Amino acid sequence: MKPKVTMIAWNQNDNYVVTAVNNHLLKVWNSCTGQLLHDLVGHADEVFVLETHPFDSRIMLSAGHDGNVFIWDITKGTKTKHYFNMIEGQGHGAVFDCKFSPDGQHFACTDSHGHLLIFGFGCSKPYEKIPDQMFFHTDYRPLIRDSNNYVLDEQTQQAPHLMPPPFLVDVDGNPHPTKYQRLVPGRENCADEHLIPQLGYVATSDGEVVEQVIGQQTVDQDEQGLEPSVLDGMIRQLQLQQDQRTGADQESASSGPQNGEGTPRRG
Repeated sequence: MKPKVTMIAWNQNDNYVVTAVNNHLLKVWNSCTGQLLHDLVGHADEVFVLETHPFDSRIMLSAGHDGNVFIWDITKGTKTKHYFNMIEGQGHGAVFDCKFSPDGQHFACTDSHGHLLIFGFGCSKPYEKIPDQMFFHTDYRPLIRDSNNYVLDEQTQQAPHLMPPPFLVDVDGNPHPTKYQRLVPGRENCADEHLIPQLGYVATSDGEVVEQVIGQQTVDQDEQGLEPSVLDGMIRQLQLQQDQRTGADQESASSGPQNGEGTPRRG
């Protein structure tokens, strides 16, 4: 196998350069002389993450597709800490990215299974107020392009950034309780009845029909048999207003002065 460098990083004070090679080794080099100082052994697959500690020049973090996360002392060429990202029932999860916090007390990793892994000092109590599985119900909704090549949400025909704040759901698309919905920016001060999503049955890519969030409804509307989705009603109202403006502009243009005579009628 021809060796190839997959990632490179300087340490905090630029005295060392660390390279990740596709033979699963990390190599520590003297940045001034080019001398090879250490071979760091531990990874079992290619490494695409090398992160420097924000203020400690001795510390370097590495992570790769083998699910391993290492904290190295590159001055000594030794492992300081090791974590293996084992996922119950699914084997290991490849680690795609890692970042230190500015104070160097924490670092966060993302893996191939959509997990956010947070490491650091202290307790995890601040994170207990959020559910284990957090997705937006719009995360995997199909998109289309309009005649101007702009991206639209296929279901509502609206630009994604103009749609109402999404709902928080679990990995199966089931909505979380209202206390979690208020964690979404834009829903902090909503009344409980406005935090109840409208559920519907959606076919997945493998043909399985599952119940998922498709919009928003209120308790009052549901009881009175009115518009089943506030979101859809809002979309229709905006479309109606746009159609009225378009019609008025066309009417104004068609009734303009001819040969310089008459006063144009305003729609």
